[in-house]
Amino acid sequence: MVSQTNSNQNKSRGRDRRGRNDEEKNPYIEKVVSVRRVSKVVKGGRNLSFAAFVVIGDEKGKVGFSSGKAAAVPDAVRKAVTTAKKELEEINLKGTTVPHEVIAKFGASKVMIRPAAQGTGIIAGGGVRAVMEAVGVKDVISKTHGSNNVFNVVKATMKALKSMENLNKSKNKDESKDKTS
Repeated sequence: MVSQTNSNQNKSRGRDRRGRNDEEKNPYIEKVVSVRRVSKVVKGGRNLSFAAFVVIGDEKGKVGFSSGKAAAVPDAVRKAVTTAKKELEEINLKGTTVPHEVIAKFGASKVMIRPAAQGTGIIAGGGVRAVMEAVGVKDVISKTHGSNNVFNVVKATMKALKSMENLNKSKNKDESKDKTS
């Protein structure tokens, strides 16, 4: 009975001993796509480290990805997140889906992304799903062909999303060209 009361007294209420908030005000969601244990053979044996591949986004059209490497998994994820925050990119969306169908290739991975009706959900595999959730797309259909290497799939997905054109902007450009002619 004593141990229970002690554990209740030691529980922090939103702050740790250093005065930091447990819940940092982070506007980005983080999706850890893969964590790999890698080793380097040296004179004294093997040096083990972890490589984390992370996708972050604000669910409003900004998304970024990066990898980080460290001796422990949390450190590798933290490194990946800090570098991904520096490389955020703006993506054109159309409500809860993408504006139009697009196919992109990176390396041997080929990704097809097509818009879906509201309520469909995200029909996509691992790497594509992580990017779509981070960017804020709720309804999309996707198919990955070729290599299923998660790095190349994420890069192909990002390439596809960056190539999306905002249809409203293209129509406005066409209208302005017609008016000047």
